Amino acid sequence: MSEQSVLARPALGVVKTIILGLAGLFYAYAVWNAIAYLVTVAQYGLNAYGWFVLIFSVLFPVLVFVAGYALGRRRSAFEFAVVLLAGLALVAVFWMNVVALSSLNFSSLTT
Repeated sequence: MSEQSVLARPALGVVKTIILGLAGLFYAYAVWNAIAYLVTVAQYGLNAYGWFVLIFSVLFPVLVFVAGYALGRRRSAFEFAVVLLAGLALVAVFWMNVVALSSLNFSSLTT
């Protein structure tokens, strides 16, 4: 990279870094919760569909966090926080769908 391109790129800022760190903790909790659920359900034996759903539920918060960062990094701190919060709400809705699927149709995930 040239020196001009490094200087032209603005820093993230202290407030946005704090927002990113706090949101990252919530997203990390969603990933940790999904891993714990995957380990618990895998003890019963999963079929290919079950592995896909539960592994995707581990990866989904990471993908949403990266997308939220990419969409909000050039916006103000408030807008950045709103984007990350909306992404966290999307992760929560997805997680509730996974829990509902596995509790109502557990036989579709296991062998």
